[in-house]
Amino acid sequence: MSVNDRVRVEPGTAAGNGRPAGAAPRGLKKVVAASMVGTVVEWYEFFLYATAASLVFGTVFFPNAGTRLDGIIAAFLTYAVGFVARPLGGIVFGQIGDRLGRKHTLQVTIVLIGAATFLIGCLPGFDSIGYWAPALLVALRFIQGFALGGEWGGAVLLVAEQSPDRSRAFWASWPQAAVPVGNLLATLVLLTMSAVLPAEQFLGWGWRVAFWISALIVLVGYYIRTHVSEAPIFVEARAEQEATKAARVGVFEVVRRYPRGVLSAMGLRFAENILYYIIVSFSIVYLVTVHEYNTSQLLLALLIAHAVHFAVIPQVGRLADRIGRKPVYLAGAVLGATWAFFAFPLFDTLNPVLIVGAVTVGLCFHALMYAGQPAIMAEMFPTRMRYSGVSLGYQVTSVVAGSLAPIIASALLQQYSSWIPVALYVLAACAITAVTVLTLRETRGISLRSVDAADAARVAAEPVAVRS
Repeated sequence: MSVNDRVRVEPGTAAGNGRPAGAAPRGLKKVVAASMVGTVVEWYEFFLYATAASLVFGTVFFPNAGTRLDGIIAAFLTYAVGFVARPLGGIVFGQIGDRLGRKHTLQVTIVLIGAATFLIGCLPGFDSIGYWAPALLVALRFIQGFALGGEWGGAVLLVAEQSPDRSRAFWASWPQAAVPVGNLLATLVLLTMSAVLPAEQFLGWGWRVAFWISALIVLVGYYIRTHVSEAPIFVEARAEQEATKAARVGVFEVVRRYPRGVLSAMGLRFAENILYYIIVSFSIVYLVTVHEYNTSQLLLALLIAHAVHFAVIPQVGRLADRIGRKPVYLAGAVLGATWAFFAFPLFDTLNPVLIVGAVTVGLCFHALMYAGQPAIMAEMFPTRMRYSGVSLGYQVTSVVAGSLAPIIASALLQQYSSWIPVALYVLAACAITAVTVLTLRETRGISLRSVDAADAARVAAEPVAVRS
């Protein structure tokens, strides 16, 4: 029996507990809230950097880069450092999370990313300390990315492993919905500062306030995460692992045993990650550099779009539980491929309503892929190596997808002075993800315990020498 030959839950009950299949276990809403609050904090800080890289860092840390677009590209290169660090964080924290637990790992990651973000707000600019400024910026960005690499897997699994089988995509989509909330807060703070301060003061110190605020909200997120418990399925898997020592855990084990699952997770992530950063980062670059669009109006457009994105994600998760993961995800990839071809002409109108509409529709297309990711990826791997598996597939892709997307798009714009190559880039990414979706088996409604049972059967069938 392979992991893909999974036992489905009987209609009407959740696996092994007699509850109605869609009913939330006691305490699940508290787990969802804890996961969301911490995720809001950490993504607030991570996306704050993305927005600041588009608006501020090119001027403050790279004033001698040449043209304004050259400075933005240099700032995005430091932004990419965070993505390079994310797989390393995923490997390290995935190993820790599979051995020691999701909860304690998430407490460490939130403190790390909070400290790094606060210190970024304290950094002197290039005019004060020269090349030490961008060097320290890179170092702190690396710490941010390293911590975030361990955050996502733990946050979504804390929910997914405690969710009913028939409604796993819905419940596990809530930590995903926390991401636009974090981005919304980052955008709101920068919008407020840019609106009330003259340009000189905003560039001089106003942007720093948004980074300093993180120190306060980190304390809130850390406190809430101390009051949640591990999922019973994880506690049982860890106890069995300690008792039998029959199989190993960690990144190398998941690559050895489930390479197809890792590659599938990467393929699913590819277009979603590229589309998102083209929408929320490169759109800013395009409108500011090509049209010198008003920064406050642009941030307001993103604010509205993030609010809609937050509202849509759980509903898409519910849809993935109802009609299946594959059709919803495939629709996101196909529609995402069309976005840039109508969005950039709408940007060129400079009509605020049309700009808001283009960004909002793009994020709705993105939600069709993003909402179901935690459930799909959790259903690919057994509990003993699930943290490592989902973190590796999710975070490695960010290096070649999201980290490079604004850089590649900015370079294409600079080279061709046209948005069409950028649209073709997004189209190619969506085609890769669409092919990946078509190769997957539908996993709607499966039991995570059946995934563990299939894995245990595989291990038991192997010679002892192979297992160890």
